[in-house]
Parts: sequence; structure tokens; C-alpha cells
Amino acid sequence: MRRRRVMSTIICGVLAAGVLSGGPPAAAAAERADIPAEFGSDWHDPVTAAPPVRRPEGVPSCEVTVVRAQFRDFTPYRGAYTPPDRCGSRWSAVVLRLDGRVKGRQYDRLGHLAIGGVEVFRTSTPQPSPDGIAWSVEKDVTRYGDTLRRPQPVEMLIGNVVDDTHTGVIDITVTLTFHAARGAAEPDPATTPDRVVPLGAAGTLTTPRNTERILAEVHATGSGGGCEEYWYLTVPTGAPYSCTADGGPHREVRISVDGRTAGIAAPFPTVWTGGWSNPFLWYVIPGPRALDVAPVVYDLTPFAGLLNDGRPHRVEVSVAGVPAGRPGWSTPTNLLLWQDEGRAVVTGALTRHEDGGLDGESLHTPGSPHRLDTTAAHRLTVAGYVDTSHGRVTTTVTRALAHTSVHRWGDGENPDALDATWTDHETVTAGGTTTRTRRTYTMDGETTLGEGDRLRTVLSLGDRVHTVSARGGRTLSWSRLDDTYAGDATYTTGVPRDQRHAVGTSTERYRLHGSTGCHDRTLATAQGTVTEDRRRC
Repeated sequence: MRRRRVMSTIICGVLAAGVLSGGPPAAAAAERADIPAEFGSDWHDPVTAAPPVRRPEGVPSCEVTVVRAQFRDFTPYRGAYTPPDRCGSRWSAVVLRLDGRVKGRQYDRLGHLAIGGVEVFRTSTPQPSPDGIAWSVEKDVTRYGDTLRRPQPVEMLIGNVVDDTHTGVIDITVTLTFHAARGAAEPDPATTPDRVVPLGAAGTLTTPRNTERILAEVHATGSGGGCEEYWYLTVPTGAPYSCTADGGPHREVRISVDGRTAGIAAPFPTVWTGGWSNPFLWYVIPGPRALDVAPVVYDLTPFAGLLNDGRPHRVEVSVAGVPAGRPGWSTPTNLLLWQDEGRAVVTGALTRHEDGGLDGESLHTPGSPHRLDTTAAHRLTVAGYVDTSHGRVTTTVTRALAHTSVHRWGDGENPDALDATWTDHETVTAGGTTTRTRRTYTMDGETTLGEGDRLRTVLSLGDRVHTVSARGGRTLSWSRLDDTYAGDATYTTGVPRDQRHAVGTSTERYRLHGSTGCHDRTLATAQGTVTEDRRRC
């Protein structure tokens, strides 16, 4: 993703869970006393504090290589996938692993992988050291078993530019590891759909007529180097700032069925690995979700009765708040379908649709600094039923979004600061089971350009999700995620790379507690060296 340049250009760009892992053991990190005074020509390979993907034990596994390619331009890799000839055709788990290498000089780049037209992975790349880096990302892709059971075309693209200045060729290998379904290691039917259907360019969906549950997943990313890569910093038209949008910085990812809003969601404010004008923040620890872009998920089951009539229906995804004609958002979409084995046709109806509409404003107060106060809220409730072979099932989905932010900037956009919080609260009741998910995303940072053209960025990011599933007053499962990043980096702008005299520290603490276990890991770095690797669970 090529960075926009304004100079004022203080804020500009330079992803179950995927994980990029590695790093020295805690004891080795604690013994290191050779922290450099500033960044050199090499630094620790990228690492995150996220947990590894869970894998079943004691069952056979098979590995298939689906991509081995070098990305130099915007030519996609195209190949063919063949299912493994061992491990059966049903799997307790399928784990995708990306291994990458790059050296020299290169921007952060956005990439995707599609198998059979189904987007199974979206990622961005870390920025390299002159001497080179290697990294890996893992993701649980068991839910795409329907796609993976058949030979499929493969397409992967990490758009890149290689020239005399940007010398980094991105070397990528992607494998899939299949774990057989045996004994206790069986796939979870609640998370493994019977069908996976990519939403094509036509934007229509015809479901099997016995569909009883529908989820949609949207890999929504604002990127590409323009203003939508920094949508959370846009200001209303007329305010003196480099990126404007009539309604200010509020964005919503919406999905509709036959023109009727079916789902709303807050996009995650991803900061790519060159973001906020300061790649030294991200060289070792990337921001939350930067290397594994998690999709937005919607429960469309209330619409199943409507969609099961055997006719094509229009399904559209849009991002509210984006100025007309402005590029930058990508929204590839998959539909995940569960079918009723006991009936050829499942009937039903949409019984409730209450859209409270978007309520909010962005208020600009001129001055030194300028100030923009933004508030927004939106609530949507939909309900419907399906008559299945195991009885009538009613599903009600309520989603409530809220956004508050304060954006301050000075003359020439120096300094430039944002303090923002997004909440996305969802309640799904299906039959007698209720699942409540509370998502909170935070961003608090400031960039300043001081004496000697020293640019400093101080930034903290938060990704928090709390989920509880209950039935009849009894908790069935729960999880609580708290992924927090903090960084502080300074360098001299407008000089060759070896004269930047860059310094920077960063930390990440990733806590995931719940009914399936505990993970709590903290990483800290200074000048590209890992100074702490601590595990508490």
C-alpha cells in the first residue's frame, strides 16, 4: 500500500484468529543487555503475542502447498489446489500457514488468497530491514471444508512495485495442514457450514432450498494509500485538513438483502505496518489484525425463509460514510450456509425489521489547534423463523454501533492527534440460546514534527471482544479477548535511511481467557530488539 504524502503529512501510511509467532524464549530475552542506541540495518523478525492456532492431538495430518510465488508487481499468482489423498474428506481442523521473506526497501502491501473464488485469507506485509526479515502467519480455515473437498483454482495477489528505490521482492509460501476427523477430534457442526458460496460480481445469491442458517463474512479493508486508508482521520468538507468527507470519519460496513438493510458493523481501525507516518513503530510488533485481517461476520438467518424460494436474491455490501466515487475499500464476501438434512425445503419468514437509522454528527471547532468532535450511533434488529425437521426455530439479531472521537490538529497538520472509541454490540437469540458479543476498538495517538525535522509518534491501540453464550440461564461458553498495543518512535525525516537516527519502543499484551483455556503473553521491544517475552498462563 503506497503511502499518501501531504506535508503537512503528519498522519500518513508508509491484519478463528491468525497468528504470527516466534521470538526468543523469555529467559533469553531477559538476559539481553545489548540493546542498540538506535535502529540499524537489521532487526528482529516480526512477532506478535497472539496464541498459536489450536490443533487436535493424536490424529494423522497431511500438508498441501497451495502457493509458492514471488510478488514483484500486480500480477496475481494462479495455480491449482488438489485435496490431500490421505486424511479423508472430513477434517477436525485445517490450518493455513503463510511464510514470507523480503529484504531491502519496500512499502507495506495488502494481499489476499482465494481458493475456488472463496477468499480464505487477507493479509498485509511487514516492512523489511535492509538485511531482510522472515515472518509467518497462521489461520484456522476449517470452516472452508466444503470448498477444500474439491479441486479448485487458486489465486493470490500481493500487489507490489519493485524499482531502483523499492527493491523488496516478496517471497511467499502458503500451506494447508489437514487434521483427520477421528474419535474425539471431530469438526464442530456449529462452526463448519455445509456450503460456502462466494458472492460474485453480480451480487446475487440463490440458496439451497433447505438452508436453515446463514452467515455472511466480509473482508472489509480501507487501504490503497488514499484517504480511506486513514478514514478515522477524515474531517467534514470545508475544514482545513488534507482528507475530507462530507460526514466526517464515521464508517459502517453494511449488508443488504433485496435492498433492505440486513446487517451493520463497525470496521476495525486497522493500522498497517507503515501507518501514522512511522514504520519504526511496527518493524517488530505489528498492530492488531494487521497481518491477519479478520472478516466482519453477520448472522443473516432471519432472512433464510425469504431466500429459500429458489430464486436469485440481491445481496450487496457497502461502506457508509465514504464520499461518492472515492476508492479505497475492498469488501469480498462469502456466504456460509447450513442445510437441514431432514427436509428438501425449509420454509419461513422475516417477521421483524427495525432500523433505527444513523444518528450523529461531526462538529469542527476552528482554532489552534483545530478540533473535530464526532459521535455516531446506529441500531438494527431483525427477526425471522424457519420451519425445520427439528421444529420451528426463531432467530433474532440485534446490533448496536457507537463511535466517539476527538481529532485535534495544528497548522500544517502539526501536531496531529486522535482519541477514538468504537463499540459494536451484538445479541443473537436462536431457539433458546442467546449469544452476546461486545466489541470495543480504541485508538489514541499523536504525531508531531519537531526541531531538526524529528518526527515522533506515540500511539496505543486496543482490540477487545467479550462473548457469552447461554441457554436457560446457564452459561454454555464464554471468551474474553484483550489485545493492546503501545508504541513510541522518533526519526529524522527527509534524509537517507542511514541518517534517520531512529529510536522506538513498542509493547503488546494479548490476553485471551475463556471456557476453552487461557493465553496471556506480553512482548516488548526497543530499537528493533525484543526486550521482554513473558507468558502468564
